[in-house]
Amino acid sequence: MPATTPVSGLYQVCLNLGNALLKQADAAREQFTFYVPHEQPTLFGNDQRYILQKASHRFFQGSLQACDLWHSTIQDAPIKPRNRRIKLVLTIHDLNFLIQRKGQPGKIKKYLGRVQAGINRADHIVCISDFTRKTVLEHLQTHGKPVDRIYNGCTINEFPAFDTPVYRPAKRFIFALGALVSKKNFHVLPCLLQHNDYELVIAGTRHSDYERLIMDQAALFGATNRVHLTGEISEEDKSWYYKHCSAFAFPSLAEGFGLPLVEAMYYGKPAFIAATTSLPEIGGDLAYCFNHFEPQYMQQVFTKGMQEYETTKPAQAIRARALQFSWDQAAREYLAVYRKLVQ
Repeated sequence: MPATTPVSGLYQVCLNLGNALLKQADAAREQFTFYVPHEQPTLFGNDQRYILQKASHRFFQGSLQACDLWHSTIQDAPIKPRNRRIKLVLTIHDLNFLIQRKGQPGKIKKYLGRVQAGINRADHIVCISDFTRKTVLEHLQTHGKPVDRIYNGCTINEFPAFDTPVYRPAKRFIFALGALVSKKNFHVLPCLLQHNDYELVIAGTRHSDYERLIMDQAALFGATNRVHLTGEISEEDKSWYYKHCSAFAFPSLAEGFGLPLVEAMYYGKPAFIAATTSLPEIGGDLAYCFNHFEPQYMQQVFTKGMQEYETTKPAQAIRARALQFSWDQAAREYLAVYRKLVQ
């Protein structure tokens, strides 16, 4: 079930996985029905079967019964078949609330309860990284059910003729992508602009309180004029920034997978990431990690990393790692789970 807004990461996961499943499935014996929002009644093409989302499906589930298996691609989806004859696969993306709600035990208990309810109904659980799988096994009861790891894929849209970004840096620049919220930790990045002439471009949904914190840090390091917050950008803009940046920075504190990291690596860029959550797992030994966020230490990691990148020229190896995260591969692994459950 796709999230309702196309800019949502979960929406893109559902869309890309759905299309890959259609490509990889045995069309002669496997048929899909997609549960979609009313405003997108033919999301996967006119020749597919659909159930349009209704709030009443929580109580009246007649139209949900005509399937052998249901895949909840969103971990806290409120609607799923109650009929236990229907096998259920549950994908868990992250337990980021353990970090975001730290110090709020009531909230954490509430959110854990929602995910636990999904696990209780599921027949097979899939996590999108080993980090997420480990966190689920640590904090939730899986009752001996299979808990697999299937990585998300990555779809790259390139626009070689596009050359009009929403903001064009005047100098070499560091690129960062994500909503301007505290878990993304972008406010630690302006320190990287000290003692050099780099610019910093951060693209993503703007939130005024956190935006102020970023710009306060920019002022602290004398870089106010070199930090640029673009707001949400188009696919064309995103591709341009990945292609033209000198480095990608993603110091996020809460990531179940970290799709922007894979996207940047597809372009062969040096990536500077937090040494926490799933990011080191995805980046491997081809990404540069910040073990903590003390400014002088971060500057040293960045300087050393850029020097190493220029010396060893690992762009092809970085791109090859990114290509390992394939929606076709994810679809094949999910199909193996489906077939095992309904054989």
